[in-house]
Amino acid sequence: MRDALERNIDYMRVSITDRCNLRCVYCMPGEFACITHDEVLRYEEILRVCALAAKMGIRTVKVTGGEPLARKGCLEFIQALKKIPGIQHVTLTTNGVLLEPYVEPLAALHLDGLNISLDALEPAAYLRITGRDAFHQAWRSLRRALEAGLRVKINCVPIRGLSEKEIIPLARLAETLPVDVRFIELMPTQWTDANKGERLRGIPSAEIVALLFREYADLAPDASSHGFGPARYFRSGRLKGGVGLIDAISNHFCSGCNRLRLTSEGFLQSCLYHNHGLDVRRMLRNGARDSEIEAAMARAAYQKPERHSFGEKSGAKEGIKMMSRIGG
Repeated sequence: MRDALERNIDYMRVSITDRCNLRCVYCMPGEFACITHDEVLRYEEILRVCALAAKMGIRTVKVTGGEPLARKGCLEFIQALKKIPGIQHVTLTTNGVLLEPYVEPLAALHLDGLNISLDALEPAAYLRITGRDAFHQAWRSLRRALEAGLRVKINCVPIRGLSEKEIIPLARLAETLPVDVRFIELMPTQWTDANKGERLRGIPSAEIVALLFREYADLAPDASSHGFGPARYFRSGRLKGGVGLIDAISNHFCSGCNRLRLTSEGFLQSCLYHNHGLDVRRMLRNGARDSEIEAAMARAAYQKPERHSFGEKSGAKEGIKMMSRIGG
């Protein structure tokens, strides 16, 4: 599947729920009304869309949320997803708090990768960022996943005033564990900007790189494959794993973007920033044929915007409204 700029679209992020058991300051900082169960795509609807997407060239599917493990039946859904012809890789993003009892079943399903969001190693800092005293549950899940042989990446969103001191301790995990630790630049959302007294400030990738070079004098770019996403990786002789950056704000990678997003309410979105796309749920529930849905998905992919506009003035209808519904 290709868009108008000849980018090869072969990766789809699938959000199966907007519900989450954490309240991270950069994603869901407080209580709000979740979408109703009727508004969320049923598993059989998601699988139908994924099967059509696979016919069109999607090869990698990332299952996300909200917190995907908060939705009953997630394991069985992943099992069904891996059986779809054409889907070559299925990965899962989780905060790890609910993960521990699912580790061995996921390993038995040969899950192709596991991303665990972990913004701090100090429990008090973890509580400040996530709003929940759940660090130890997440940490146990991480260690158990590695023991089970799952390929693990750790995601951190550094926030000014909250997690500067956590950057190097998190990076040092890659010294003793076979993990990739990735630092993700904060992406502003309309919801958090409107509901926080002070706008959160992320830490630019250049500052993170400087900290990493200060810690690892031999740090060098790593061009080897670490997966199917946009992260830039670095290696050091002291690291068993790697460290990476996902810096969509200061170093946008739109020219090589290869992804679509299916939101939990069934909207096929071709860009994280831009809110136009395809209401797949309406087509599914209005009796559209597979051929009609496939043609509409192809048009939506073809019209994928050239780039995002984070940091630029734009209309009120643009920008990320609620990260938990889009799936990041």
